[in-house]
Amino acid sequence: MKAVRFPLLAALVTLLSGCSSNTQPFVEVADVKQLMISVVEPAAEIYWDAVGTIIDKNGIVEFAPSTDEEWQTVRNAAMVIAESGNLLMMEGRIQGGAEWTALSSALIEVGQQALEAAEAENATAVFDAGAEVYYACSNCHATYAPDTIRPADSRAK
Repeated sequence: MKAVRFPLLAALVTLLSGCSSNTQPFVEVADVKQLMISVVEPAAEIYWDAVGTIIDKNGIVEFAPSTDEEWQTVRNAAMVIAESGNLLMMEGRIQGGAEWTALSSALIEVGQQALEAAEAENATAVFDAGAEVYYACSNCHATYAPDTIRPADSRAK
């Protein structure tokens, strides 16, 4: 019986070691700037524009998704935001080592919060998560794209 276990174990170890190779099977189609313009920014804008309040001379108007389709659009945008952190950590896109990875991981984290808020169909939570997405973006832009952040944002580092 022992003779059978060892060859199976050896085969399993060989198979698993082949799966853990460091080669990246992905092909980058966009550079970081293109990824931001065509993927991250549009998703963030959809998310940020999903809920809010407008106060003008006509009064107060609050808006939020009201149909399943509108909530699905918000969920999709949140998913793109969360997954964008992973896209930013692909080998050819990493800009600054550990700091870049930490900021990209923060985008994943706030994207997950945004997704949970959208899945709960909670307009207040979507609004609050949208602020966290904004701060995660601003913190990264403060280091890697300072000309694209608003100077009045005191929370951007």
